[in-house]
Amino acid sequence: MPLQAGPSISPAAPAAARARGFMASGLGTALFSSAVFGLSGSFAKALLETGWTPGAAVTARLTGAAIILAIPAIPALRGRWHQLRENWLTIVLFGLIGVAACQLFYFNAVSRLSVGVALLLEYLAPVLIVLWLWAASRRRPRPLTIAGTLLSLGGLALVLDLTGAVKVDVVGVLWGMAAAVCLAIYFFITAKENDTLPPIVLASGGLLVGAAVMWLAAATGLLPMAFSTADTKLGPWTTPWWVSLGGLVVLATVVAYVSGIMAARALGSKVASFVSLTEVLFAVIWAWMLLGELPGAIQLVGGVLIVGGVVLVRLDELRGSGRQTEPGAAVTAPLDHANDVEPVR
Repeated sequence: MPLQAGPSISPAAPAAARARGFMASGLGTALFSSAVFGLSGSFAKALLETGWTPGAAVTARLTGAAIILAIPAIPALRGRWHQLRENWLTIVLFGLIGVAACQLFYFNAVSRLSVGVALLLEYLAPVLIVLWLWAASRRRPRPLTIAGTLLSLGGLALVLDLTGAVKVDVVGVLWGMAAAVCLAIYFFITAKENDTLPPIVLASGGLLVGAAVMWLAAATGLLPMAFSTADTKLGPWTTPWWVSLGGLVVLATVVAYVSGIMAARALGSKVASFVSLTEVLFAVIWAWMLLGELPGAIQLVGGVLIVGGVVLVRLDELRGSGRQTEPGAAVTAPLDHANDVEPVR
């Protein structure tokens, strides 16, 4: 009997279905969020190279993103304005440290270092947290955390290229470390999970506070503020200044935040925080494609060690929070909850 042909199925249909399933699982959304977050350094540096100051780039980014995110944030409150009064301190601290200071220091680092190196320095925040808790409590961390810390510190030595083969700007390194300190402080402040304030409201409020602080600092002369309308260079293209600024505001802030929140809700904050480590990889790739800059080989090896060390530290946090504690035992893992809203980078 001859075989009868079945219904025609387009080869693209299974691929499209798999793609939709991948995004629906949350993993695809988390990777997308990391990819667009990783664009911030490249867009910012394109502006800085035409005469923008870091303060101007940060202020424009925060102002634009705060206005756009206010559109979904207001309906998310559902008229419960008392939530803002009850959480005003969290919003202010998030805006001051997690948004304004962290981003300003990072952009200052980007103005002197490659995007990848600046971001790697900021990602040392979990290691700084471990070292601080060790010094403050005088309790030795678990072996996996110690191994991750030592691995990251070894990676830092390679990123800084202490042998002198690659010239690293000392001031830029200090700015990058300052960004890491701000990131660590932010995690201490918001380590306790807050279910009373929608993440989109916290993000919008923090951006608004950060923008207000930047404008105030500029008005008082504390922060140099210079803008430029010169064309920016992105890869092989010469584009108007507003293209880089629009990418910084819309893609690297608004889209990145919204997709990051969606990923955290789909995967859980811990898994999403692990996937967010791919931001370093995306930032290096974008900087290579759009700016033509790539860290040296020894710095790339150091970056792998830093990210590997952070992974070990977070794995240990995950294992520690999963263990059953004895009755009456104190919980000693204050940072086992990764926040749904990360500082703007």
